[in-house]
Amino acid sequence: MTPAGRHAAGWWGLIAPAFLLMTAFYVAPIAQVLVISFTEPSPGLSNYERLFTSESIQRVIGTTLRIGVTTTLLALLLGYALAYRITMASPQAQRWWLLAVLVPLWISTLVRAFAWVTLLRRQGLVNQGLQSIGAIQEPLALVWNEFGIVVGMVHYMVPYAVLPMLSTMREVDPRVLAAARGMGAGRTESFLRIFLPLSLPGVIAAGVLVFIFSLGFYITPAILGGGKTLMVAEWIKLQILDLLRWGLGAMMATMLVVAILGTLGVFSRVVNLRRLFGSGA
Repeated sequence: MTPAGRHAAGWWGLIAPAFLLMTAFYVAPIAQVLVISFTEPSPGLSNYERLFTSESIQRVIGTTLRIGVTTTLLALLLGYALAYRITMASPQAQRWWLLAVLVPLWISTLVRAFAWVTLLRRQGLVNQGLQSIGAIQEPLALVWNEFGIVVGMVHYMVPYAVLPMLSTMREVDPRVLAAARGMGAGRTESFLRIFLPLSLPGVIAAGVLVFIFSLGFYITPAILGGGKTLMVAEWIKLQILDLLRWGLGAMMATMLVVAILGTLGVFSRVVNLRRLFGSGA
């Protein structure tokens, strides 16, 4: 065997255990879900035909896409402002800002969801505060609907939006902005014409990340939606565990995987996702 062949064999020997584990615990279950979607309750495409004939399924898909897009846009808006503030802060202040961004990631999703229920329910702090200052007469419906779901999901997603954008913003050379101001550009103009375009790759990466996470969200929509607003993940759980419609649940799970891979495929044509997510040059 040539040296190159021995090198290749050694390389495959190193990755073989990880490859086998990935196949056993990830690829094989997904393949089984795909098979179930075509065979239960009877072989054929009947489950996939429901995508075009069932109003309830179309409503769930529409709700998921609407909430996912809304969450992504709000998380990008808030995350960009926060990432920009961190970038422009002093090194010592940056550490505190970054800690404030990371701390929510260490808190359980379940705890955060119930905290929002406490804040937004009809007898919660938000409604009581608005009533105490005379802003409203009757409590507002802030939870167990789409509004409550979006609030909880945006709160969860902002750190995931901040980190990719912050990574890109830190690569922008401050001397470029200083040169623009030296040539007569105002603060707003230098931001819009220089900083914003240079930071767009981070915005795209954050948008892809947040949107993909939003499509498969379960705990937050289940708690803050109160069962009244179903997203895809909760609908899959309902079909498989409660109604025992394994074929329908597997079909929707398959479509969710396809949607995620399709989203990555579309954006990979536009930008270098490996570079954006830090896995390549």
